[in-house]
Amino acid sequence: MKTIGLIGGMSWESTQTYYRLVNQHVRTALGGLHSARVVLYSVDFADIEALQHQGNWEATAEILAAAGSAVEAAGADCLVLCTNTMHKVAEPLEAAVSIPLLHIADATAWVLQRQGITCVGLLGTRFTMEQAFYIERLQRHGIEVVVPTESQRERVHTVIYQELCLGVVKAEAKTDYLEIIEALAELGAQGVILGCTEIGLLVQQADTPVPLFDTTEIHAEQAVQWALESR
Repeated sequence: MKTIGLIGGMSWESTQTYYRLVNQHVRTALGGLHSARVVLYSVDFADIEALQHQGNWEATAEILAAAGSAVEAAGADCLVLCTNTMHKVAEPLEAAVSIPLLHIADATAWVLQRQGITCVGLLGTRFTMEQAFYIERLQRHGIEVVVPTESQRERVHTVIYQELCLGVVKAEAKTDYLEIIEALAELGAQGVILGCTEIGLLVQQADTPVPLFDTTEIHAEQAVQWALESR
């Protein structure tokens, strides 16, 4: 089994989900008392969040590059960046290490392709929904992306930072998200990507008939598949 390097803390609410899922997938695959070989580096999200909203992506890249180098030095065989938004700096992170970065948008696109999804809705932070780094990555796989309206994007973004990242789950927010998911389906989306690693704390597939693609679950499963493929 290869060692999975997790860069987490963005937020730790979803990082603990990654850790649980990775170990559950290993146990399912290998049975018994098996658990995942993991190196975890958790950053202080307050620093990252401030830089995100300042638009200082270069500084966030420096923080994550240092984290990636530390994870590699600790013996990890790959990197898993436990956040969608910070894949904006995937390229400088990859340049800082010699081990592969398992990109969350690629993992998600492969699942969509296997299910025949060609048009998908995207929920996430404003950065993920509005900037090119994530949408264009999906488009490279031949997937059309639709996003919520301006006011809906603001609501989704605010709930993520002011509630979910703090571990706060409110019924009102869940209702709003489900309405937005339905609106994306009405625009032609065959499914909706939960493109922030905290959104799965709020809505699950049982809440809606619209197919949901939880990037946290997808990314964690891909990491385990990668770690076990050489066995």
